[in-house]
Amino acid sequence: MWSDACALEDLALLDHGYTVYASKLDLGERWPVLWTTTWKFGKNRSEVCPVQDLASVDFFRTMPVRRFTWRTDQEHRPGLGYMMATDRHHGFESFEEERLLTVADFAGAIVEALCQPFRLRFYAGGKEVKHTPDYLLLTRHGPIVIDVRPAGRIHPADHLKFAATAEAALSAGWRFAVVSGWRTHVWGTVDALSAERRPLDEVLGTQAQLRLALTQGPLPYGELVEQCSLPAVARAHALHLLWRREFGVDLSGRFGDERLIRLAPLALAGEQR
Repeated sequence: MWSDACALEDLALLDHGYTVYASKLDLGERWPVLWTTTWKFGKNRSEVCPVQDLASVDFFRTMPVRRFTWRTDQEHRPGLGYMMATDRHHGFESFEEERLLTVADFAGAIVEALCQPFRLRFYAGGKEVKHTPDYLLLTRHGPIVIDVRPAGRIHPADHLKFAATAEAALSAGWRFAVVSGWRTHVWGTVDALSAERRPLDEVLGTQAQLRLALTQGPLPYGELVEQCSLPAVARAHALHLLWRREFGVDLSGRFGDERLIRLAPLALAGEQR
């Protein structure tokens, strides 16, 4: 599995246990009108939108519907994570959500990322239930709603909420995913690449040397950088080009000098991310 050719869903471990709970939802003829979402557009301004009108929401003007809190005795770890794609910090409520932001920044083709984007009100068994998804990612391939929940910590009540969110997302033509973890070696590799995600000054021709070395085919990372005039500098630039997906790395094993690096097909054709 090459890093330059992967989408977010390819890198994540996705939980699909919620699908069997769709039968418990009240999905009568008028459910897209009865089910609603609440969006926040300012400190004191909220708007309620029927699920059938989700596609008409002006996402870029919205704010998180739920405030992040910090206190000394809380069990979760909230914070702000920077994304290159948006050049902005975004809120997260746990280590797992922080990792989601980093991997999405790398592989998600992100246009915008909204945390705690809306509150969904739906009905199941004649009862009203509310749920706030963790993220709405606006990508070049369309919106995707994401809930982040580690495997083993998903309860039946969560599955019901995920099933409802999936139905709402589908009605708007969006994707939905429950991220329960990451495929083996994915997080370690993306974390390593993120160390050099910011722009690097190219004054020594190092990136040109790296590209030239890969024109004949993939090379192990250690061998690739040794073909450059300054191997220590080449390591940083190789990581940067991997983050930009101009290069790809084989994700089948732990990142290191033995991992194969290739020139991404789009970069080989003269295109960039």
